[in-house]
Amino acid sequence: MSSFHKISAALTGLLIACSAHAGKLAIVIDDFGYRPAQENQVLQMSPQISVAVLPDATHAREMATKAHQDGHEVLIHLPMAPLSKQPLEKNTLRPDMSSAEVERIIREAVAKVPYAVGLNNHMGSAMTSSLPGMQKVMQVLNHYNFYFLDSMTIAGSQSTRAAVGTSVKVIKRRVFLDDTQNEADIRKQFQRAVQLAQRDGSAIAIGHPHPTTVKVLQQMLPTLPADITLVRPSQLLNEPQHEGHQPLPSVTKPTPPRNPFKGVKTCPGKPEFVPASRAINAITESIADSAGVRYIHTYFSGLKIELGKD
Repeated sequence: MSSFHKISAALTGLLIACSAHAGKLAIVIDDFGYRPAQENQVLQMSPQISVAVLPDATHAREMATKAHQDGHEVLIHLPMAPLSKQPLEKNTLRPDMSSAEVERIIREAVAKVPYAVGLNNHMGSAMTSSLPGMQKVMQVLNHYNFYFLDSMTIAGSQSTRAAVGTSVKVIKRRVFLDDTQNEADIRKQFQRAVQLAQRDGSAIAIGHPHPTTVKVLQQMLPTLPADITLVRPSQLLNEPQHEGHQPLPSVTKPTPPRNPFKGVKTCPGKPEFVPASRAINAITESIADSAGVRYIHTYFSGLKIELGKD
């Protein structure tokens, strides 16, 4: 193999290894089932966008089925009791419910939302902050092989503790895209989700099928940075969950790449002339011994890369 092809193969391997460590961003659109016009616009976006369907919504079964057929991941968006005093939706989970009642509501929700693989809470600050209440939920979900996406409507959520002793995996929302329906605010929140994914390796953002949210997603999804990969929530089940709320640094312009080579400011002595062939061999050996290529050798030893062929 020529020196050029050695370098090309090594660089290809390095790029594959780096892409495996790109920031992962999951976007879930809640409240599906009531607004087919906006919801169909969401379903025309990337199939990596996931949807959470309210089980008692008018178009719940229709939209869950269509989302699945279009390649989107489907969750059950289950109403749970909030701490605030407000009218509760039908079949809202409350902490004082019996295990049998919790099981009935979840069973009926599963029947109403076909193809669901996970469940997240609609409202729910009272329910998710109750350890006994959430333990009942997790014990039921354990029978369905569902994951639980905690919408984090309250900081003191007990979902992770409640899942102990079950096979239920808990993941957590980091950003709400549309607490307001102001377009500029939604853009800012979208950018914040991207920055969290870049900083921490992954992030989950939740939005709703509002016209402004749909418009911002249509405009900003095609402009995602190259180091961000759009994923489904189920692809983050084994990712570390970041529960801290460290502020992100204010960035007004792109941060230049960090130079890993510190070195000295001036090089002592006279520069040495290096023949081109020697330089190519040195570069090849350096790349071949890099962490990325070692990663490829370790995990993709059976993979054969051929270059120069259509």
